[in-house]
Amino acid sequence: MHDLAQRLGVSVTTVSRALQDHHSIGRKTKDSVKKLADELGYQRNSMAAALRKKKSNTIGVIVPQIARPFISSMISGIEQVANEAGFSVLISQSSDLYQKEVKHASSLYSSDVDGLIVSLAMETQNYDHFSPFLDHDVPVVMVDRVTEKLEVDKVIINNFSAAFQATEHLIASGYRRIAHMGGAAHRNIYRERKKGYLAALQKHGLVTEEALITDTILSIDAGIESTRRLMNLANPPDAIFAANDTTAVQSILYLQELGIDVPQEVGVVGFNNDPISVIVQPNLTTVSHPADEMGIAAAKQLVDKIDGERRGIETITIETELIVRDSSTKRSTNPAEKSTKGLISRDVQNVQNII
Repeated sequence: MHDLAQRLGVSVTTVSRALQDHHSIGRKTKDSVKKLADELGYQRNSMAAALRKKKSNTIGVIVPQIARPFISSMISGIEQVANEAGFSVLISQSSDLYQKEVKHASSLYSSDVDGLIVSLAMETQNYDHFSPFLDHDVPVVMVDRVTEKLEVDKVIINNFSAAFQATEHLIASGYRRIAHMGGAAHRNIYRERKKGYLAALQKHGLVTEEALITDTILSIDAGIESTRRLMNLANPPDAIFAANDTTAVQSILYLQELGIDVPQEVGVVGFNNDPISVIVQPNLTTVSHPADEMGIAAAKQLVDKIDGERRGIETITIETELIVRDSSTKRSTNPAEKSTKGLISRDVQNVQNII
């Protein structure tokens, strides 16, 4: 800036304000300063600016697995809001491991991020690694996987209600022995989905059997193994409600290997509305999990806190929707009615730009 000021015969302050497009500097002077800056290859020193303002204009984000469709969509929503507000985003993934989450939290705190958005790792049951942020008034927003043990802003869905609707849909479709593949019970989302499942069974007078409930890591292998165990029971289920689409799809594929007709003999419902849900045949009935909307809401919460536009703690609940497809709808036995088996759903067109 000293070089620019000397060449143009103006003060350093004028150059600084011109580069920031300050209203006190005339258009002609601004254009002259910016033109010479471009010719000399001038670049703004964002680190120095951050030191002067005591603000890094950076948001930290910790997520379980970036490769998951839900997570990547959520990150997209976060970045949209953050970038529009002038913030850069530093993204770390915990791989669902507690120690990695601790390490990333420490690293982001040391990087002087202005705020943190986090979706907790599956393993995490201790939350001390967030204390440095909270002790020094660095705002934290938790999204989807949250904990009630920290007084922070949150963005969630009503997992209880969504699971209740999914289970009740299976009951309305004629299924009676409904199994549930859940996740780790200490994670809020899986605990609430299990509660919703049990509440629907109780409402309709169906017996709850522990043998029909499995808590898994909700992986591909877990989906196969859980389905194998369920179908080997003396009285196997006639429907499966899985806490994510990964296990639900693997259930469908494994059932088909056994020669079991889905949904005629066993109905299947998943959760998340991942792209794979409309690729598998039959298409998977699932619960929409509005990841992009949740990311946008979390980022807005955080930016408002950083800018001092909002105080207090707030929990935002985003609406979900049960998307009914072929995997949970028994086909008519009337031969006059045309079967939909083997047809590709129109929903495939909706995910071609995602895959």
